[in-house]
Amino acid sequence: MRLYAVVAAGGFRRYATYRIATVAGVFTNTVFGFIMAYTYVALWDERPQLGGYDMSQALTYVWLGQALLMTCAMMGGGFEDELIERIRTGDIAVDLYRPVDLQLWWLAGDLGRAAFHLLGRGIVPMLLGSAAFDLALPASPGIWPAFLVSVALGVVVSFAIRYLVALSAFWLMDGAGAAQITFLAGMFFSGLLLPLNLFPGLLGEVARALPWSALLQVPADVFLGKHTGWGLARAYGFQAGWALALLLAGRLLQSAATRRVVVQGG
Repeated sequence: MRLYAVVAAGGFRRYATYRIATVAGVFTNTVFGFIMAYTYVALWDERPQLGGYDMSQALTYVWLGQALLMTCAMMGGGFEDELIERIRTGDIAVDLYRPVDLQLWWLAGDLGRAAFHLLGRGIVPMLLGSAAFDLALPASPGIWPAFLVSVALGVVVSFAIRYLVALSAFWLMDGAGAAQITFLAGMFFSGLLLPLNLFPGLLGEVARALPWSALLQVPADVFLGKHTGWGLARAYGFQAGWALALLLAGRLLQSAATRRVVVQGG
């Protein structure tokens, strides 16, 4: 486990070196946060309590979305491009023969990336949003650690989805198409554009049941106090269930890919 902790720390340091990119990202998140916030203000002026949120909660949701956009890689931007390229060039064969677990290696690095983005690109937009708008910040100090646990689970779900997409390059030869489709689905079904509680009927039920809702909708509702007690346990169970299922699917796909590499190498 010490090895993977070192890999995670390396992932953190790797993204911390791009200071100009981080500043640009903070600026971009803040600008889009203001655009989304004023759009929500107009919408909630017409439909108060829409989706079960009051104006303050809706605005908080907006800024949480900007804070978690890169943390949970809702639109990609993590390890997957590098892994797809290694598969395409055949360098992945070297990785598969190393005495480390391929999935845990990439997961550790992605956790380091997520930790940096939460601190580097999440806190400042949230602070600026709270200075400009009346946000519904947690009154109970216990909500903060509960929220961080939910974010961590969301990061693992995000990793598991992107790992599956990257491994598809073993059969597709270029995972760019699958990645684009997945990231568009993630942007829509995570609740980044609109809270999933606003989706009507069957569409809303399906959207809330998909794994992408674990990236933003669930952590945001934890932050807003919508999940407490057993409701919080169920929210964690939903996220953990998807994380385990997708990680297992990734491990099975990884085993199939390893056999494919061995056969072709032989």
